[in-house]
Amino acid sequence: MSPRASVRPGGRSARVQQSVHQAVRDLEAERGRDALTVPLIATRAGVTPSTIYRRWGDLRELLSDVAVERLRPDAAPADQGSLRADLEAWVEQFAEEMSAPAGRTYIRDALLGDPEQGNAARCSDYAAEQLTAISVRAAGRGEAVPGVEALLDAVVAPLMYRILFRPSDMSAAYTHGLVAAALDRR
Repeated sequence: MSPRASVRPGGRSARVQQSVHQAVRDLEAERGRDALTVPLIATRAGVTPSTIYRRWGDLRELLSDVAVERLRPDAAPADQGSLRADLEAWVEQFAEEMSAPAGRTYIRDALLGDPEQGNAARCSDYAAEQLTAISVRAAGRGEAVPGVEALLDAVVAPLMYRILFRPSDMSAAYTHGLVAAALDRR
C-alpha cells in the first residue's frame, strides 16, 4: 500500500477515501468481485479514475486498503470477568469472523495488495491492541498475564494458519484449546 493510503486523512481526502471504499463495498455486493474495475468504482464514488490510481496505485491496492479497514475491530473486547473467559470469548469471535468467506477474502486482500507488508502489520496491530486491552483489564484484576507477543504466537498465529489453510475445524473446543495452551505456558 502506498504511504499516502495508510495515513488517516482528514477533510476532502477523508471524504474521497470514504466514498471510494463505500463504492467498492456496494459494487461488490451488487455485481460481484470479478466485475470491479477502477473506472466503475470511480464513477460510483464520484471521482476520476486518476484519483484512485494516484492514491492507491491499482485495484489490488485499493481492495487491500478496503480490506484492512473492514478487518479493524469495531469495539474493545467484552469483559467476561477473567483473563481466560475474556480470551476465550475474543478468540471464538475472531475465529468466527475471520474464517467466514468474507473474512478470509479480506485477509487475503490485505496481504495481496501490500508488497511491503504494511497492511499485514496493521492487521497484526489490531489483534495486538485487542489482546493488550484484555491483558490490561486482567492485570487490573490481579491476574497473571502472559505477554501480548506470547499470546499472538500461541493463539493468533495458529488460528490464522487454520483460517487461511485448514478452516474445517474452527470450533469453540479448538479455540479454547489454544487459549488453554497459551495460559498453561505462563
